[in-house]
Amino acid sequence: MGDQKKSSLYLVPTPIGNLGDITLRSLEILKSVDLILAEDTRTSGFLLKHYSISKPMQSFHNHNEHRVLNGLIERMKKGETMALVSDAGTPGISDPGFLIVRECVQAGLSVDCLPGPTAFVPALVKSGLPMDRFVFEGFLPHKKGRQTALKKLAEEERTIVLYESPYRLIKTLEQIKEFFGPDRKVSVSRELTKMFEETVGGTVEEVLLHFGDKEVKGEIVLIIDGKKED
Repeated sequence: MGDQKKSSLYLVPTPIGNLGDITLRSLEILKSVDLILAEDTRTSGFLLKHYSISKPMQSFHNHNEHRVLNGLIERMKKGETMALVSDAGTPGISDPGFLIVRECVQAGLSVDCLPGPTAFVPALVKSGLPMDRFVFEGFLPHKKGRQTALKKLAEEERTIVLYESPYRLIKTLEQIKEFFGPDRKVSVSRELTKMFEETVGGTVEEVLLHFGDKEVKGEIVLIIDGKKED
């Protein structure tokens, strides 16, 4: 890590598909820390094995982060260094990460976030929709509050960025058609950086026709044009 000051916690972005997208500095950090916190140790284990990195790993995900957090903070206070990785992309962006960062900051522990892959950035840039101002909403509520969120977003003038699962894509597009109107421009990107990467844009009506009779696979980034002034 050269002459850089050592941090207690490193947030290390991991590739969203193509393993070659990891940075040299990320590999350097992963090789140097005492412990790697992984959303799924099997997924991260595949990445580490690919790059011949052998370090202790511990699960850190939405279901156990409250339970293990205090112990991890105490270990960092005693001098251990840790790296947090999610299954893909930058930790904390619709993934575990916020709680441990907050606790580190409150405890006076240094935190370093490395630059790297985040799925919504390439999807937004290649969408052809305005990117000078945008709002990132992550995943919409599955049930309670979903319609309220959609009604509110229908009035948003900035470009809207959403994450969605392939199983709910059609339902979400149909709801955008209902609340935003059939002519609202959208762009759907899936399988980013992978062999079957696809980006489809047009009106929500046109994009619905494209995906309507297909089995949709891969994680989805949905970009929605903001409301235009009348």
